[in-house]
Amino acid sequence: MPNVHSPETERPFSGSALPRRVGIFIPSFRGGGAERAMILLADELQRRGIVVDLLVVSDAGPLRKLVPETVKVVLLGRGRVLTAIPSLVRYVRGHCPDVLYSTMGHCNLAAILAGLVCRQVRVVIREANSPSTSYRAERFSIGRYLTHRAIPLLYPAAHRVVAVSQEVARQLCELGPRLAPKIVVLPTPVISNELDTLAAATLADPWFEPSQPPVIIGVGRLHPQKDFSTLLRAFAQVRKTVAVRLVILGEGSLRDALIQESDALGVTEDVSFPGFVDNPFAYIARSKVFVLSSRYEGMPNVLIQAMALGIPVIASDCPGGSAEVLDDGRLGRLVPVGEPAALATAISEVLASSTSTAEARATVRRRYSVESSADAYLAAASG
Repeated sequence: MPNVHSPETERPFSGSALPRRVGIFIPSFRGGGAERAMILLADELQRRGIVVDLLVVSDAGPLRKLVPETVKVVLLGRGRVLTAIPSLVRYVRGHCPDVLYSTMGHCNLAAILAGLVCRQVRVVIREANSPSTSYRAERFSIGRYLTHRAIPLLYPAAHRVVAVSQEVARQLCELGPRLAPKIVVLPTPVISNELDTLAAATLADPWFEPSQPPVIIGVGRLHPQKDFSTLLRAFAQVRKTVAVRLVILGEGSLRDALIQESDALGVTEDVSFPGFVDNPFAYIARSKVFVLSSRYEGMPNVLIQAMALGIPVIASDCPGGSAEVLDDGRLGRLVPVGEPAALATAISEVLASSTSTAEARATVRRRYSVESSADAYLAAASG
């Protein structure tokens, strides 16, 4: 276990001083942009000499191997986030971190409740998705309903509420007017120091050999939010006139349905579903175009990473941060949500184009680096 810091002997965190200890609460290591971003934040904070505890309800998942050895993983239990609240409270009381960061709605509510019993801990919660849009789009459940209703009641008790995009901030303000003074829009820690090394790693996939047709790539959960069905239908149209292939990285409940749809479209031989891969950047860096076909987003991290690698990008103009990242289409193509024909036209034009991506690459590397993001998260906690 990490060293216990006593509240009687610790100097309180204030002003411009760095916190001495930080807790970061995520549900698990099972994958996803929110969890990956918080792991990157943990790494950067510990590089600055801060003691970082990464708090999880489950220590299983492919992202576990990304956690630096210098970051302590604290297992709060093997049940659900709700049942882990007592363990989280005990952690807060026993270790008294200066700051407790969390991400995702149910974890945020748990962090706020834990913070109420230890007022000297500054709870900074991060809303990673467009709350109203995602609530309307997802299948109803009692848990989701209660979480959504609790946002305007409990979020104002946080020290700061981080919105990952202006659209997320707008939706939070609509949910609860009392939230507005607490909300800050901060850049997500996306561009790591290891990104280029990971992108240059060997890729044992014959589709990415120089002699092969160009590859269109999509990355994300195989879930209705990502709308890979629209990407498949757009690809089928493009493939009628251009020799091209499609790779979709990720796992999820729609895997079988998407495979069946590719069969029905007659494109199976040119579509690949490799599943979840530890290093998606080696695939992205060797692709001709990256496509984000989502119905809604919070902040599309993988879109930013593709831009940082110098890959032309196309994104649906969905609720969330896509248009914000692309400067309303100046740094990449925006297409209407759920329209295969429009997406097919954009893909065909990008495949035939030699437009420079240098400005997009430089912009996102500056805006979404782990260093600049960590500065912003520390400022949010100290203000």
